[in-house]
Amino acid sequence: MGSTSDIRKGLTIEFNNDIYSIVDFLHVKPGKGPAFVRTKLKSVTTGKVLDNTFPSGHKLEIIRVERRQYQYLYEDGDAMVFMNTETYEQMPVQKFKIPAQNLLKEGDMVDLVINSADEMILSVDPPATVVLEISYTEPGIKGDTATNTMKPATVETGAEVRVPLFINIGDKIKVNTEDGSYMERVKE
Repeated sequence: MGSTSDIRKGLTIEFNNDIYSIVDFLHVKPGKGPAFVRTKLKSVTTGKVLDNTFPSGHKLEIIRVERRQYQYLYEDGDAMVFMNTETYEQMPVQKFKIPAQNLLKEGDMVDLVINSADEMILSVDPPATVVLEISYTEPGIKGDTATNTMKPATVETGAEVRVPLFINIGDKIKVNTEDGSYMERVKE
């Protein structure tokens, strides 16, 4: 049990007979009236996002979660299968619980967020960045680095990423998994 003063990004709470992860929050202290907390909550069971306002001091049911490292193995219909690298136990996870699923490739390590009480998988946290090879893009122009112009490129997982003009097929790039944006070219 906690209160609105405990609210932080990533906290998992029980609310309206469902489990939600706090995506964003803002403490508001208006000139008149009591303070309140405006939140954006994401259901871990359905993936739906809702906005909710809690009055200051409101009691919240906080869910205790564990983070466990798993390795991505393969896609199976509307799920992705992950393996515990210590026990070799395989866990299918519904795709809607997996952000940046189109940037994961076989063998990538992720953190599964699991409810400690009932072992239910709540969400999947991909690595902050991934290194992917460009499988298709229009040819680059040598020396064209002066502008911030971007072009579409398809990476090895099939996802499309906007990259600078000098990036070519076969180049490896670092991609931010939070927003799917190009970060830098990787030399190996």
